[in-house]
Amino acid sequence: MIRPATPDDVPTILRLVRDLAEYERALHEVKATEEDLRASLFGDDPKAFATVAEHEGEVVGFALWFLTFSTWLGRHGIYLEDLYVDPAVRGHGHGKALLTELARIADERGYGRVEWAVLNWNTPSIDFYEALGARPQEEWTTYRLTGDALTRLARG
Repeated sequence: MIRPATPDDVPTILRLVRDLAEYERALHEVKATEEDLRASLFGDDPKAFATVAEHEGEVVGFALWFLTFSTWLGRHGIYLEDLYVDPAVRGHGHGKALLTELARIADERGYGRVEWAVLNWNTPSIDFYEALGARPQEEWTTYRLTGDALTRLARG
C-alpha cells in the first residue's frame, strides 16, 4: 500500500533516512531531527512531501520529494530527494510502487519530469531505475554549496 505520509510516520521516516545514509556510507552527515522533518513536511507551508510504502501494516519505505521548475518546459517537476525501502522487504514491488505514485502525481498535475540523483557506485539502484525506463543525464554535473562555503558566499 502506498499513501501520503502523516505526522505519525515521522519517527519511522527518520529511521529510514538514517538507514539510507548508513547504506550510502554517510550516516555521520545526518543532522535531521524528528522536529525538522515534522516542520518541513507538515508545518504551516510545507515545501517537501513524503509518500510511504506499507507492508503488512508497517511503513517499510518512503519517497521524500519537492517541487522543481523547468524554465525550458515552463512547468514544475518533482525532485526525488530520497527513495528507500527496508532491505528485508525488497523485491515486493514497494520501490516501483513509490516511483509509480510520483509519476502518477506528476502526470495528474501536469508536471514535466521526475528526477533524482544516484551514487555512481550504487549499481543495484541504477539497474532498478534503468529497468523502469529512467536514463542518466550524463551531460550534467551536480554542484552543491554547503557548510563553510555556503556561509562564506552568503556573508561575502
